[in-house]
Amino acid sequence: MKKWISWAVVYLVIVIAGYNIYDLVTRGNDNSAEMVETDTEHGHSDQKDAHGEHDDHGEHDDHGEHGEHGTTTEGESEVDVQLRVTGKGLNIYLTDLSGNPIEDLEVNHEKLLHLIVVDEHLDNYYHLHPSQIDVGVFQTDIDLPDGAYKAFIDILPVDHQYQVTPISFEIGEVEDAHEHGHLTVDTELTKVIDGKTATLELSSMNAGEPITLTFTLPDVTIEPYLGAMGHVVILDEEAENYLHVHPLNDEEPIFETSFDKPGIYKIWAEFQIEGEVYVFPYTIEIE
Repeated sequence: MKKWISWAVVYLVIVIAGYNIYDLVTRGNDNSAEMVETDTEHGHSDQKDAHGEHDDHGEHDDHGEHGEHGTTTEGESEVDVQLRVTGKGLNIYLTDLSGNPIEDLEVNHEKLLHLIVVDEHLDNYYHLHPSQIDVGVFQTDIDLPDGAYKAFIDILPVDHQYQVTPISFEIGEVEDAHEHGHLTVDTELTKVIDGKTATLELSSMNAGEPITLTFTLPDVTIEPYLGAMGHVVILDEEAENYLHVHPLNDEEPIFETSFDKPGIYKIWAEFQIEGEVYVFPYTIEIE
């Protein structure tokens, strides 16, 4: 009888020990399965797919219709700007340096984005305001003649440093070699556009100092345009350096800027008169 009881106790101990071992192994397997499920749910594969959608914008470079976002002279820009020529016009893509779309832009004179386009000879000038069609993506419809152009994307990102630099692009068939003629300096700074007259007077023609640009438009009333009494865009002869200047006050077409170095510059002054915007071009030489 005692021998039977002893064997029963040994058997019970073996059963309990076996159950505990099985329970530990089972718990370990359950934890492993839960960890794998968590990694799958929050894994990096989904994040890569999301970035891949934004990287599609970068693939437009393969079409050769983009210009590179140029280097800045006042610190590295934190915004990558790409431009694509489409059948309907131009698409603009704004991303940070990691390829993520730029989400927050400040409203700058009633618009999130100002697009300035000029041809290679600075004869044709366009001031456009593309519509936002997605996060960091803007689109504008414009039918440009065949030729070589430069675009300037004027934005104010909330959380990123940015400096406007030229983006070169082409429309249609363009010859490989371009003869860039030099700009001819105006001897008279009074311009007449569609019957409207505007005269420009500069306080100085010297580089490296503040210069006041005063415009006189006789017999007309200048109306506010994009939140200002006019806009002035200035490019150097090579269309590399960009200035967008606004009036000093809300009542007079008086602007102030400065030129870093001597050279020939093209000025476009925009004023709204009777609901229509007139653009007056001037070519000056800074000494």
